[in-house]
Amino acid sequence: MTATVPGMLTGEEKFVRSGQVRLWTERFGRPDDPTVCWSWAPPRRASAGPMSLWRLWWRAAGKVIRFDHRDTGRSDSVDFTTHPYALADMAADTAAVLDGYGVTAAHIVGTSLGAAIGQWLAVHQPARVRTLTAMASSPMGNNPGPAWARAMAGQPAAAGELPPPTARFLNHVMDSAKAPRATAQQRMDADVQTWRVLNGDVLPFDEPAARRFVEHCYARANDIAAASNHDLAGRRWDDDRRASLSRITAAALVLHGSDDPLFPQAHGEALAAQIPAARLEIVPGMGHHPFFSPGLTERIADSIIRHTT
Repeated sequence: MTATVPGMLTGEEKFVRSGQVRLWTERFGRPDDPTVCWSWAPPRRASAGPMSLWRLWWRAAGKVIRFDHRDTGRSDSVDFTTHPYALADMAADTAAVLDGYGVTAAHIVGTSLGAAIGQWLAVHQPARVRTLTAMASSPMGNNPGPAWARAMAGQPAAAGELPPPTARFLNHVMDSAKAPRATAQQRMDADVQTWRVLNGDVLPFDEPAARRFVEHCYARANDIAAASNHDLAGRRWDDDRRASLSRITAAALVLHGSDDPLFPQAHGEALAAQIPAARLEIVPGMGHHPFFSPGLTERIADSIIRHTT
């Protein structure tokens, strides 16, 4: 399906196959401009993202591809028990989306798990990555599980270990597990609270915008619970994930919030230090995402524009 969106941008929606998985995709922009592919895979969310991201995408490039990762939005859900997948499979999905639009190489912009997918592509399929932007992430070879376990048991961090999430975030995880989720409204309320905690404690949080986004996710998703499979995929550690980030040749921008409660600032610093052509930009006050802090997505867009041009 083809449509025209504001600013004389031509938009196109279609499904793309990645093996047996069908992925919903959308491309819009000016045909002659370089392509930016946005990879964002937050748990329990439709990957297409909130309206604040739409504004970012429109500003960040003349031509943008976005898509629903497997197990989110309108893309296919997977039976993880019988067909488990890993980061490499999600990276293959991203490459399949580019192939579906005849794109050889793109500016890869990833957030959280999406940034780990971008790292994987930049290491293992460097010809597909013109530039890399990794936001709110950690080195893809870093296994945060042991640090989490020690923190939740009240034990000190191990020497040389990247820091665990903040105490507030860990307390939220434990409290959230006990919260009532018998109705859709209770589940949406819990998700809004998670977005509030991920926003951090410094910058304002636009709760109405977050609530509209969560409601949109529930209305859009084929199976809202399936996105929890991303957590399972993120915990699988293969040799390809442990590959050295020093192999990345693309120019990289590492965007990280100074108040990220999930991946404290040291994670962003470690990621930038391991990529040879990386530039680290610490965003004051930003938590694990910029999506519901008024004005912050515009600042992030400006950084992406400078990097990709």
